[in-house]
Amino acid sequence: MKIIDVICSPGRTGFYFDDQRAIKGGAGHDGTFYTGAPVTEGFTSVRMPGESISVQIVLEDGQVAYGDCAAVQYSGAGGRDPLFLAKDFIPVIDTYIKPMLVGREADSFRQLTAEMEAIQVGGKRLHTAIRYGVSQAILDAVARAKHKMMCEVVAEEYNCTVSEKPIDIFTQSGDDRYNNSDKMIIKGAQVLPHALINNVAEKLGEHGEKLEEYVKWLRDRILNNRLSEDYNPIFHIDVYGTIGVIFGNNNYKAMADYLAKLEEAAKPFHLRIEGPMDCDTDRETQMIALKGLTEEVDRRGINVELVADEWCNTLEDVKYFTDNHAGHMVQIKTPDLGGVNNTIEAVLYCKEHGMGAYQGGTCNETDRSAQVCVHCAMATQPVQILAKPGMGVDEGYMIVYNEMQRILAAMKAKKACGCK
Repeated sequence: MKIIDVICSPGRTGFYFDDQRAIKGGAGHDGTFYTGAPVTEGFTSVRMPGESISVQIVLEDGQVAYGDCAAVQYSGAGGRDPLFLAKDFIPVIDTYIKPMLVGREADSFRQLTAEMEAIQVGGKRLHTAIRYGVSQAILDAVARAKHKMMCEVVAEEYNCTVSEKPIDIFTQSGDDRYNNSDKMIIKGAQVLPHALINNVAEKLGEHGEKLEEYVKWLRDRILNNRLSEDYNPIFHIDVYGTIGVIFGNNNYKAMADYLAKLEEAAKPFHLRIEGPMDCDTDRETQMIALKGLTEEVDRRGINVELVADEWCNTLEDVKYFTDNHAGHMVQIKTPDLGGVNNTIEAVLYCKEHGMGAYQGGTCNETDRSAQVCVHCAMATQPVQILAKPGMGVDEGYMIVYNEMQRILAAMKAKKACGCK
């Protein structure tokens, strides 16, 4: 089945671009706005509307496959590619991607994405957001050409098996960590609440007391309102390096002491802490710090999982943190890895080497990128998948949950009739 055209259109994402460095530096709030001046290159304000590019691949039989290019909320931070604006990058897709794809057979996802990933402009690879969206469209095109679901194409090409049960869904609250937690409890989210603890004074507390109070509140909220005693979600809280800010990035004993307090506050629920420290300098420094804290936590038998995030952006980074046992779980932040082929390989690598695989992403994605990510997850079976886009809980959870249920129902029906 030949590809006859590639069409691009600008779009909006489910959230915003936020200048992480400015926020960490004390940018204030005014409703949904942040106040103060941006500090990261490309930002014209601390918070900007999220942008995407929808890439449509037209097949010769008239079918149209599509994927969405999107970048993370905190673009330009932690070693990531710069701010992604549609007007700047649609011409890049038209110039470099379209000629590569038009006239080609949509017969191999791995081959086409490998060629796409290899394209360089001025000695640099294409922006991660471009590779992310184009790879989604290629996966959809190959699936349509073969009359298969995208997850089936992934399973076929990567020698894995489509899951026969749901993958745990992780919901994120944004700053509305109280009201949105209620939504999560009502929906029965398996992992919650993210909580967005990205400021010491307002959210963590100078001694960590504000987060400890929140964990206790969340514990009691679930115990008092859950619909069944069988509902025992995992607490997963992203602290954006703020624990390292108050205790010191290399003060493993003090950080572990605090994690032990959080473990106690969360009981009877299991706790994961993402990004306990953020070493702004480089990847190796970040890895060494996280590895040291992981060893301290394990040595003391503290039942808290540490999740790698900052400076763990690419497939190579995921392998690096995994090989060095820096953390118990890695967030595979899908837009940061470029093509979804890299997400697939990252999940499989983590599983093969004993690292927890969290197929994440960002609130700043689209409904389409979320749907395609569900197919990748159902084929590779990570520990959990992020509900996205947005921070409103209901919308992102709905998109991910419903796509997952469609896959499960379709695979069950195929199995029942003996269809391939």
